[in-house]
Amino acid sequence: MKISRALISVSDKTGVAAFARALERQGVDIISTGGTATLLRKEKIPVREISSFTAFPEVLDGRVKTLHPRVHGGLLYRRGNAKHEAEARECGFEPIDLVVVNLYPFEATIAKPDVTLAEAIENIDIGGPSMIRSAAKNYESVTVVIDPADYDVVLENMRDNKGETTLKLRERFAIKAFARTAEYDRAINSFLNKEQATDASFSLSLPLTMRLRYGENPHQHAALYGDFDKYFEKLQGKELSFNNILDISAATNLIAEFEAPTVAILKHTNPCGVGSDADLRKAWDKAFATDKQAPFGGIIICNRPLTEPLAKVISEIFSEVIIAPDFEIEARAILQKKKNLRLIRLLTPATEARPATDLRSVCGGVLVQDADIAGEVKSGSGRVVTKRRPTKTELNAMWFGWRVVKHVKSNAIVYAKSDRTLGIGAGQMSRIDSSRIAIWKAKEAGLSLKGSAVASDAFFPFPDGLMAAVEAGATCAIQPGGSVRDEEVIAAANERNMAMIFTGVRHFRH
Repeated sequence: MKISRALISVSDKTGVAAFARALERQGVDIISTGGTATLLRKEKIPVREISSFTAFPEVLDGRVKTLHPRVHGGLLYRRGNAKHEAEARECGFEPIDLVVVNLYPFEATIAKPDVTLAEAIENIDIGGPSMIRSAAKNYESVTVVIDPADYDVVLENMRDNKGETTLKLRERFAIKAFARTAEYDRAINSFLNKEQATDASFSLSLPLTMRLRYGENPHQHAALYGDFDKYFEKLQGKELSFNNILDISAATNLIAEFEAPTVAILKHTNPCGVGSDADLRKAWDKAFATDKQAPFGGIIICNRPLTEPLAKVISEIFSEVIIAPDFEIEARAILQKKKNLRLIRLLTPATEARPATDLRSVCGGVLVQDADIAGEVKSGSGRVVTKRRPTKTELNAMWFGWRVVKHVKSNAIVYAKSDRTLGIGAGQMSRIDSSRIAIWKAKEAGLSLKGSAVASDAFFPFPDGLMAAVEAGATCAIQPGGSVRDEEVIAAANERNMAMIFTGVRHFRH
């Protein structure tokens, strides 16, 4: 059927006047509300107020204006159905063939740092989603448009079909409309559930970003959902794998800890080495020196544009992925010679890219938690628990190690200087074993642990882990504290003239 009547009510008024003018020129009767109607009148476009269409005034500060049988009857009655047609005539329902609606900006409202609960609630749209759903349900006869980017598509479709839209277009727009209302409701649910701390079900729906060749292993099917491409741009190389994406995320979370120019190398989401220096080439040397074997086939990330000197040295080893906020022209030319090497540009600061929520699949459900960024302990905080206070150099070394250890699989131990890692022990069942591995790795790399700091992601349950660190050369330690044997551990540190800080924050990473 030819579109003869349109209801236009939009929060985002981009392009709506030009769209309405084009509809009016095709003889479409336009009904509108509030600010949209005011805008169209200013543009000299004939428009009927919704209250004149419904014969009922807008009330309750505009909360009730389109929630009326004449609106939803005009959208929902089935054209060509004799019973529906008769009832529509009896009730005085005029057909509405086109609905142009976008919703109150709830997501933008709650993104404001100082938003109040009352302000958020006032930006929950009721009439808009109701009209969208009514129109989308009856897409066999009604066209629903929720995106200003689709205005030209609709006009072109009408021009090509003598004022009508095709069923294929209406169906596509209906699916898009239901996806939008579902997304909108989830945003409201998530905000209220977090703001008011009530028990509620958890729901999540994300658009498909890409289908992957396979998952963690070739026999597993996999896909990526969400807005990954908002934060990362692949400049060259093979398509990203499931494991690449996990590593890219882990690398971004790690580099977000550092403000100084820093290079980090990761393998299987674990840091192999991290180094900081004003010269990125020197930062690489510090990171690579920690472990010269593990980086083969690894992930490299830096928080400054990647330079030509750094590109030259990186190109000497095999890497899967290199991530940077940008690549100097000379550096890009060097790395492009390796056609399979994936170069990833980080499009936002790493702190903006890291997720705020962590989800894990478990038998029978999903675990949901805040990402390990809340309640972070900053450099200079923490509590000195030993008789000897750490020197400034020791403090810097402890906090460098602390930034890294939270990204190492538990049980995690990191030996560090103020600008580099020296030894990393990851994922052992015993903390003393993680410490031994870190010591062994440092020895294999030819690095001395004399005067180093040892960082532990959780408390030392016994003094043995701390004593092993002292024997290896560490002079200070940083750990959360909280063990029933804390006093024994502190006593052991005092006996060996060691300085130690308790942060009060644990960083398990299972």
